[in-house]
Formats: sequence, C-alpha cells, structure tokens
Amino acid sequence: MTTTAETRKFEAEVAQVLHLVTHSLYSHKEIFLRELISNASDACDKLRFEAIANPDLLAGDGELHIDVSWDKDARTITLRDTGIGMSRDEVVANLGSIASSGTRRFLEAMSGEQKADARLIGQFGVGFYSAFVVADRVTVLTRRAGDAPEAGVKWESDGRGEYALESAVLRERGTTVVLHLKADEDEFLDGWKLRSLVRKYSDHVAFPIRMPKEAPFAGDDEAKPDAAPEWETANDASALWTRPKSEIGDEEYQNFYKSLGHDFNDAAAWTHNRVEGSQSFTTLLYLPSQPPFDLMMGGRDERKGLKLYIKRVFIMDAAEELLPSYLRFVRGVVDADDLPLNVSRELLQHNRQLERIKGACVKRVLDLIEKLSRDAPEKFTAFLKAFGNTLKEGIVEDHGNRERIAKLLRFASTKSEGAAQTVSLDDYLGRMAPGQDAIWYITADGHRAAAGSPQLEAFRAKDIEVLLMSDRIDEWMLGHLREYAGKPLRHVAKGELPLDAADKAKQEEAAKAAAPLLEKLKTLLGERVEEVRVSARLTDSPSCLALSDHEMAPHLARLLREAGQDVPENRPTLEINPAHPLLQKIEAETDEARATDLATLLLEQAELAVGAPLPDPAAFVQRMNRLLAG
Repeated sequence: MTTTAETRKFEAEVAQVLHLVTHSLYSHKEIFLRELISNASDACDKLRFEAIANPDLLAGDGELHIDVSWDKDARTITLRDTGIGMSRDEVVANLGSIASSGTRRFLEAMSGEQKADARLIGQFGVGFYSAFVVADRVTVLTRRAGDAPEAGVKWESDGRGEYALESAVLRERGTTVVLHLKADEDEFLDGWKLRSLVRKYSDHVAFPIRMPKEAPFAGDDEAKPDAAPEWETANDASALWTRPKSEIGDEEYQNFYKSLGHDFNDAAAWTHNRVEGSQSFTTLLYLPSQPPFDLMMGGRDERKGLKLYIKRVFIMDAAEELLPSYLRFVRGVVDADDLPLNVSRELLQHNRQLERIKGACVKRVLDLIEKLSRDAPEKFTAFLKAFGNTLKEGIVEDHGNRERIAKLLRFASTKSEGAAQTVSLDDYLGRMAPGQDAIWYITADGHRAAAGSPQLEAFRAKDIEVLLMSDRIDEWMLGHLREYAGKPLRHVAKGELPLDAADKAKQEEAAKAAAPLLEKLKTLLGERVEEVRVSARLTDSPSCLALSDHEMAPHLARLLREAGQDVPENRPTLEINPAHPLLQKIEAETDEARATDLATLLLEQAELAVGAPLPDPAAFVQRMNRLLAG
C-alpha cells in the first residue's frame, strides 16, 4: 500500500499548553504515568462497551490489558493498551488539537500563580501532554478496533510546535505510546520506581497493568534482545468499589479519587454503599475539596460527573442521568447489576430503575454533606466556599429536597462579624426576637453594600437580625425559597414593614406632618418615581428605595440587562426620613432649580445604595459640583 506522511503544526492553544507543560512544571513529574494509564484504561473501557453490540471488535485478542515496559539502553518507556485505538482522523482530533472549552482557562491558570502546579494537567483534559514533562520526543502507534492492519497510524512529536503523521501497518488493535526520556530523567528507567508509581496512582484500575518481571535489554546475560518479556500484573486489577469497605483504607479511597477526578487534592469526604434487593447497585461518591475548573461551564464529557457501570462494564459518564445539575461537582461511580446492557442514552433518560438510583445518589450526597457539617466544621466551611453557590441551585431545581438543602446553607448576618462568619437558618430561628414572625434578609451586590444599607437601620434599632445575602445567585434562589420551617422569608426593602400599634400611629403622624414635603418631592422628581412616602425603615439616612413584594432587586436587574436580558423597567418608590437635615433643606429651599438638584440627588444616592445604575452619570457629577460649589 501507499503510506502517506505529513508534518502538521499543532493548533495554537496546543502549542501554548506544550510550552507551559515542558517549561513550567517542576513538581509531581510522575503525573505522566498516571495520566497515560488513565487514558489507556478509558480506551479499554470504550472497547468493552462497543463490543457489547459488536463482539467482532475483540477479534484477535479478547483480553483487555495495559503493558508498561522500559528500555534503559534506548532510554524509553512504552505503554501499550489493547483498547479501542484511534483512526487517523481521531489522532488528529485528539493529539493535534484540544477540544476542551476550558483550554484557555487552563492556559491562564498555568501562566499565573499556579504555573508550576501539575495538579491542573488532568483536570483540564490535557493529560496526554504531560508526557512531555519527562520526554523530549513521544511516538504513538495506534489502530482502531475493527480496522484493517494497514489502517494503523504513527504520530510523533518533540513537543515544539509540530508533529509528524504517517500510515503504519499494525497487526494488533490498540495504542502504543513510546516516551523518549530527557537526559535528566533516569529515575523513571528503574523498574522498582515505575512499579511503585503504578501501585500509588493506578492500583484501582480494573484492567491488568502488566510489567516485565525483569527489565529487558538491561544487561542480564540471559536476556535476549528479541526475547518476549515475561509479564506480571503490577496492580490489584479489581474495581475498588466492588470490594468490602472493611478492606479499603483511607489512602486507597483517596488515591482512587485522585485518579478518577484527575485531582492532586484529597477529597473532602466520600460515601461507599451497596444496595441489595430487587434492584442492586453500588455507589462510591466523593465531595471534592476544590472546585474543578469547568464547574460553571461546559468541559470535556469524560471529565465530569459520575461514571456509570453495569456489572463492571463502563457505559458512560452520565452526570445528567445520575445526579441533578446542582450536584455536578460530585465525583464517583455507580455500578448497577440489573440494568439492560444494551441501554442507550435515550433509554437512560426515561428509565425508572435509573431514576431510583438517581434518587438514592442524591440522598447519599446530601447525607454526606450533612455529616461533614456535623463532624468536620472547618472542612464544611471550605466546602461551602467552593460549592455553596452551586448547591443553592438545588433550591430552585429540587423541590422535594428544598428545605433539606436550605438547612445546609450559611449566610452572613447583622449579628456576625464580617462576611467570613456565617449562620444557618436554624441558628437564625433560635435567635429570633419574641413576637418576630419572619426571617428577614437583604440582597446586595457585595457584603459591604448589604451590611451598610440604610434599609437596615430600623431593624438594627429594634435588634432584629437580618441575613446579608450578597451572592449573585441569592436573589434568584430566594424567589423559590419563600419559607423555612414554617417561617416566611422577607426582604427588608420589599413591601411595607409590619408595625405594632404604637409605631403605626407614629408613622401616620409623621406622614401627615410631611405631606407638603412629600408633594413637593413628587413634583420635583416627576416621572422618575412611582411614589414618595415617609419611611419606617430609616433612622439616620435621608432616603432609601422600597420595592414591591415581587419586584426584582435593582442590582440584579442591572446585571441581567448587562448580560443582554430583557428586564422590565420599574419606576422606584422613594422613602424619606423627614427628620434628616437634607430633607429639611429641600423643604425650605425656594430656588426651584436648586431644590430640583437636591431632590434628584436624594433619589440618586438611594439608587446607588442598592446597586441601581444612574441614568445619566455625567449629569449626576455636574449636579453634585453645583451643590458643592454652593
């Protein structure tokens, strides 16, 4: 046959990744072995799944395994798998470009403070390129299962911007990766070293990882250059989740998580359970300690969510089918005994058995988070910092667990010191003032804006605690969390405040006395306000905005408009404190132009306090300058 050879340039982002990998990684060099073995295991998993429908794909060698060998004289490490292999187009797609939408995020992270941190490699789906940490040339030989021997492909690169591609005749399916080591990487040509790395990082891999009993070509008089090595299995080669919990130590659980999640950090917690009965399945679920890079965006499918196995046969990474979106940070595996092996993605979406498994997974995860909150408060605080906003999505998405999720959330309050100190809703209920019938909160653009809002003044005066909610998701979440433990949640700026008889009489008297001032302000402000009224919320500040019960907070409306969303315009209701000197000055002002400037400034400072945009910032500056100049 005619072989075709060509030299291609890497896509720009691949070239940047390779440059960073080869020049910036100084620690954890051994990550390359974990990543390449993980890729080989994925290839074996994919072949085993495809062979369910097409058994002929296993022709020639029905055993799925991964071989790791080394040659001290040639200074090479070779990894070979008998998995699915790749076609020429797949080689170009997988090794010449990076399909991950998070690649640019990876480049930014690696160029910043974490540029020497190998933890990022696997998380961003660029694990193959970690080979160039220890190798100055990498050769890949691969043939896809089911293709003819002549359809093999040879890929080779020194990682400097180009790769060579040519056809090759390969008798066996699968992929072989040959690493030509750099001059200062002799430690990886030691059999004991490689075996220890396999045991450390890949002992859980469910396929045999075979290594030669003795290093071939290492100078042994009995070793023959053309003799086939005698192989022995270097890993446990059993799925960790199938073993009894009593036989698995914490270190094994953590090592499995690190490979599964492509993470160098330990998991925060995990839960391992076997359900027996009419529907039997095993779950091993982990809470990460740090968020993956693509938590709030799309990423490589094989890098997210739970892995679904049926009788230890890998089916898919099925985050959407096994866990709701708000728990997408969870990593782990589900292995079911009695789902049909020919199940398809479409069937999974409507499979009642899978729905029951999903319900069990959600319960296990929420149980695990609750246990973390009770038993490890510091870990729980770190967990909420990383995943609290994602968890809040469950208030909207998971009606059945809404109160249980709300119980896990924590918020700053007017009785906590700073944004770092938080309280639970149960803490709040336990401290409610006698006769208080609502959980009060305020939303704002940031903690300081919430804590400094004039709308809190009356609550502070009456010693009523208010929750300070400053995450962007909070306003949306609270549209669905209307009550907790039978108590309604109320925004301090929405509606009219409930007043006792004495306060109500005082309020009516103040409104009556301020009637001329209210009318004057309405005239001066015209169409810019819906209403002007005396406030029950203010004790020190001159003004604030009040919202109707169903009105969107101004800071959220601004953010949505900036994102291109269509948000209806609402004229604000201005509340005033007639006792404030600024209001008294407006009332006494006889110059209409100056009175208009003062009244407009009164409104604009109230708008600024709640994060609303000023309609005309330049006019605001000019107005302020006129008033300051006197």
